[in-house]
Amino acid sequence: MFPRIETERLKLREITEEDAATIFDLFSNEDVTRFYGQEPLKDIAQANKLVDSFSINYKEKRGIRWGIERKGTNSLIGTIGFNAWMPKHKRAEIGYEIHPEYWRKNYTSEAVLKVVSYGFEVMDLTRIGAVVFIENEASNKLLIKIGFQKEGILRDYMYQHGKAHDTYVYSLLRNN
Repeated sequence: MFPRIETERLKLREITEEDAATIFDLFSNEDVTRFYGQEPLKDIAQANKLVDSFSINYKEKRGIRWGIERKGTNSLIGTIGFNAWMPKHKRAEIGYEIHPEYWRKNYTSEAVLKVVSYGFEVMDLTRIGAVVFIENEASNKLLIKIGFQKEGILRDYMYQHGKAHDTYVYSLLRNN
């Protein structure tokens, strides 16, 4: 059973086929994918494949991705979760994105804090990493604000629009 998580203002829930249109709206937005290492989606079929990949990654214990929903609504404003989940090594990388309409309202911080807590307490992670484009000021500030430590730069680590980008690599350890 897929875990549901709640915060003061948000519900984090499984992303289903019914969310494909919202996922398309989110991941076809150039502002959302600008620092994502993925080209914007071009059609709903790609959104359906993305939803399927979230489900497969969870079933195969490679990742978990929640839809971020404001309480009292039935529509996603973003997604958050763990990629590169390695249960044997007790580590995963956090990733998230939120629709620009909901930027600067602390929804992302609220979701990240809850998911980090879930990762340590329920998934028994020891290390949560993050890889962020150097140019992504908002995400870099958010991670530092909540206690992640910058470990270094991964040079030419991610491609966006055919161009290589450097990224920062961060970590948060359970026993920090």
